[in-house]
Amino acid sequence: MHVVTTAGHAGHGKSALVRALTGGDPGEPGHAWTELPSGRRLAFVDVPGHERSVPAVLAGAGPVPVVLLAVAADEGWRPRSEEHLAALDALGARHGVLAVTRSDVADPRLALRQARERLAGTGLRGVEAVAVSAATGAGMDELAAALDRLAARLPIPDPAAPVRLWIDRAETAGGLAVVTGTLGAGTIRAGDELLAMPAGEPARVEAVESAGEPRQAVEGVSRVTLTVRASGTVTALVSPGRWAHTTCVDVRTRFGEASGRLARQMTLHIGAAAVAVRLRPLGPDTARLTLNTRLPLHVGDTALLRDPARGSVAGISVLDVRPPPLVRQGAAAARARELASWPDRPDGAVILRRHGVLRRSELDLMGCAPPADAVEPDDGWLADPAHWEALRARLAAEAAAHAAAAPDAPAVPLETVRLRLGLPSRRLAAALVGPPLRVEGGRVHGAVPALPPALEAAVERLRADLARAPFDAPPPERLAELGLTGGALAAAERAGAVLRLGDGVVLLPGADREALRLLSALPQPFTPRQAADALPASRRVAVALLRHLDRLGLTARRTS
Repeated sequence: MHVVTTAGHAGHGKSALVRALTGGDPGEPGHAWTELPSGRRLAFVDVPGHERSVPAVLAGAGPVPVVLLAVAADEGWRPRSEEHLAALDALGARHGVLAVTRSDVADPRLALRQARERLAGTGLRGVEAVAVSAATGAGMDELAAALDRLAARLPIPDPAAPVRLWIDRAETAGGLAVVTGTLGAGTIRAGDELLAMPAGEPARVEAVESAGEPRQAVEGVSRVTLTVRASGTVTALVSPGRWAHTTCVDVRTRFGEASGRLARQMTLHIGAAAVAVRLRPLGPDTARLTLNTRLPLHVGDTALLRDPARGSVAGISVLDVRPPPLVRQGAAAARARELASWPDRPDGAVILRRHGVLRRSELDLMGCAPPADAVEPDDGWLADPAHWEALRARLAAEAAAHAAAAPDAPAVPLETVRLRLGLPSRRLAAALVGPPLRVEGGRVHGAVPALPPALEAAVERLRADLARAPFDAPPPERLAELGLTGGALAAAERAGAVLRLGDGVVLLPGADREALRLLSALPQPFTPRQAADALPASRRVAVALLRHLDRLGLTARRTS
């Protein structure tokens, strides 16, 4: 099924056309539909044509901007015709049929020429036109055929797409709501758990109806009526975890006046929703909108801004559903320069470049697929390649600066790295580390300096001593024999060639990780004596290792 919205001046026969095509009452939600000659089904959203009808047109056309534009042969192009066309064009309508109505009471050629001239500068230029009379039936078969050809050209939506059903009619009673809207894509099934906006609370689908018939499931595009278990006002029903629920967006204005000339208080029309917004101009065609309620949005969504006082409209494309704060001096100008290079529909590469690092699920919430060249530093995380390499360079500089400032403790704690690089998790900080840097004991160590030959030989002799018993730390006199005392021992430690613990205990690097592995197999908790037996090691070495592991947060000391 496809869905078409009517548009046109009051009294130009929109409702009469719908009745003639469907045999139904356009005022009944979900029941104005017809079967076309090909067997395709077409539903209609009929809207009024009076002076305040533009919001109704936008609510009808918002989810799927396909239009049946009516112009009366005996009256021609009128003010509401112009206003509806401006709104539809700003909304991005590209598909439609022009019906010149009441062709039985006047020659339709003048009205057709007027309409063609107005449509020429819009996205609806070149649409098929048919002269009709709902009163006599003349041209109705031709109109149905034209609508059939239009339906055949319309894109087929993805049935697996996330659901976003904008509600244009709703009735509530006793915890149940009967809601009607146009499903643009995705599938809704009886029993589905959706989220009711703006509260974002769970809403269970109890029953599904489309084209006047109960269904187990319905796919977009369809006019659908749902019975849902939900409380409060429902403006939209959406798939959980698939939409960004936001009150602030950066947009590009793509129709009408420059952003700086738009009113600061406007109404945002998207789908069937109409939300008051505050506009802050950024660049000539970009602005920030602050919404007075949460909306479920994706990057690339198209919508319309309208100034009810002046009747002016501006089409917009949503560029960013999680824009950065603009608190520093010059931040707005910098943001405008950044957005100037963005396309109207930013992809995952653009969004990931702006954020640097994002969870894969966050990119999905924004409606973007992960770019093919994205770095995956950790499970569930994605990083922009250039940003990731820049972070690596900054990490190397931070490690070098820290070592220069604290030669006695040259390794940088991972938490310090995380904070300085602005990363959301320590695991990402650890994923950044690569040769010549290394992570040991929760700290990032710099490049290992080359040892003098004599010191390298001393370390090799220590390795030989500890080869069979890695926890049998040599006594002070043996360290003196090896030449590992004073400055020589400190140099070996800075190079990562030895692990020096308290109480004069010197072991090889990695001994602490091996001790942790062995101690993890003990019944918990355990005593120092039990630890010494398990390693095996002297009590002096076991206590020194336990204190070291405690400092790293890998074990916890208990007192009775």
